[in-house]
Amino acid sequence: MNPDELYVSVDVETSGPIPGEYSLLSIGACLVDQPATSIYLELRPDSPKHDPEALAVSGLSLEKLEREGLSPQQAMLTFGEWLKSSCQTGQKVIFVGLNAPFDWSFVNYYFHKYLETNPFGFTAIDMKAYFMGAVGCSWQETKSSKMTAALKPLSEPNHNALDDARFQAELFALMLAGKGNR
Repeated sequence: MNPDELYVSVDVETSGPIPGEYSLLSIGACLVDQPATSIYLELRPDSPKHDPEALAVSGLSLEKLEREGLSPQQAMLTFGEWLKSSCQTGQKVIFVGLNAPFDWSFVNYYFHKYLETNPFGFTAIDMKAYFMGAVGCSWQETKSSKMTAALKPLSEPNHNALDDARFQAELFALMLAGKGNR
């Protein structure tokens, strides 16, 4: 790995498919090379709109988050401070996600809406695309179950944002190490 780059595995749970109309409900993040260095945040919904299926997948309760979640601004401030404290001087934080376009869209939207800047910049590494290029497979073969079969991680996803971020970190570390190549 390039010492000037800090790979951060990020996973989110949301109340629906798009930012702006639906809420970011939880963020889990960890360093790819040190998954124990992590953060987990639950946010107060900023919209009542929700997809019951999205809530069923995450198991999160809008009512509970309304009472106990951080304000979105405080959550993004806390996440940004964690990123800064996790970096060495001069390092660039790199967003790594499994289906990064989805997770990054919420994180980017919330950073800009509440803090007017995104510490990740305007790019992310999508693990599905990375895997496809690394092993020469089809898009259909980039499902997490297919990646798990090829890479053989020890952990499993469970729709808790932090647990899933750690699972993704393990998968990405295995990809970087050249595992799963055909």
